[in-house]
Parts: sequence; C-alpha cells; structure tokens
Amino acid sequence: MHSIYNFVSGPLVWLAFIIFFGGSLYKIYSLIALTREKEKFIFSFMSWKYSLRSILHWLIPFGSLGWRSKPILTVVTFGFHICLVIAPIFLLSHIILWDESLGIRWGALSDTMADVMTIIVIIGCIFYLIRRLTQKEVKFVTSTSDYVLLAIVAAPFVTGFLAYHQTFAYQTMMVLHIISGEIMLVAIPFTRLSHMLLSPLTRAYMGSEFGGVRHARDY
Repeated sequence: MHSIYNFVSGPLVWLAFIIFFGGSLYKIYSLIALTREKEKFIFSFMSWKYSLRSILHWLIPFGSLGWRSKPILTVVTFGFHICLVIAPIFLLSHIILWDESLGIRWGALSDTMADVMTIIVIIGCIFYLIRRLTQKEVKFVTSTSDYVLLAIVAAPFVTGFLAYHQTFAYQTMMVLHIISGEIMLVAIPFTRLSHMLLSPLTRAYMGSEFGGVRHARDY
C-alpha cells in the first residue's frame, strides 16, 4: 500500500495536472477555432462591456432573473460551487503538499471551516442527484453520464472527509481520495464538467449578442 500511495501521490498527480491543463487549453482553443471557422461573424459583435456585464450579473446570487426565479436552486448552486473551488485550494494538507513540492504556500482554512465546506459540497451532490431523479424536466435530459459525473465530483470530498476523520482504513481512504481527485481533474476538460472552463465564454457571447445586437438584457 505504501508504494501505491507514493505512486498516486507523486507521478500520477503530475500526470493528472498535465492532462488537466493541456486538455483545458485544447478545449478552449478548439472552441474558439471552431467558432472562427463556422461562425466567424460572432466576433464582429463581441463586446467587453456587455460580456463583463453579463458575467458579473450571473456571478452574483440573485443577480439575474434566472437565479431569482429558483431561490433554493440558486442558494445550493452558489454554495456548492464556491465550496467546490475554495475547499481544495485552501485546505491545509493540500497547501503543505504544494509547499513540499514547489516551495510555495498560502493561507489555509481552519479545519472546522474545511469540514463545513466539504459537507456543503456533499449535500449539493445529493441535492442535484435528487433533483435529477424527481424533477421531470431535469430527468428528461439526464443520462447515465450525468450520474457518473456527480459521483466523480462527490468522491474526492467523501473520501477526503473520511480520511481526515480516520474513518475506515486511513491509508486506503487516502489512496482513494487522491485517485478520485485525479480522475476529477482529468475529467474536467473532456466531459460536461468543462462548463467551468467554457461558461465565461458562453456568457460573454450571450451578453454581447443581447446587449450589442438585440439591445436587451440577458440577465
């Protein structure tokens, strides 16, 4: 188990980051290249003003009509995504690993706050699962891959929580935590999780079209 841990926490981590960053750059580049090839006219009305206005309103809780129309979903979505990003970056154990590997470190969350944010992410995954199973309009567009993606997102947080609290076999949980985190990183550019990369571009396009062409708001 020790040799497996060294492998997944060493070479496999760097491989996952290489695939994540390389895949992310390729995903963004290929989208822009395809747009230039198929719908080059889009660039003629792209506007920083309307793009940033749209992005800003959709980044603010209840800042758009869509968010205001579904308050429970809005609260869960913002809490989920904020914790999903903040918790891994500012978790003390993760910062220590960066310090040991590259000699860089930054401020960390308290253990209690990290636990709370982890639980919020897990609850968010459960909420999205129930929503896909019970709401007809969501269930209609849900495929098996959506359930798999929910599991991929939940797994690093569930295993990390269990490992930190030393539930079950600690080293086994740590290995599963690292592997599940690497799977999530690798999956981001190549699955629907890529919305984290592409949503700003989508909002920029929508904002520019509505603001510059239709002279209306998209929020």
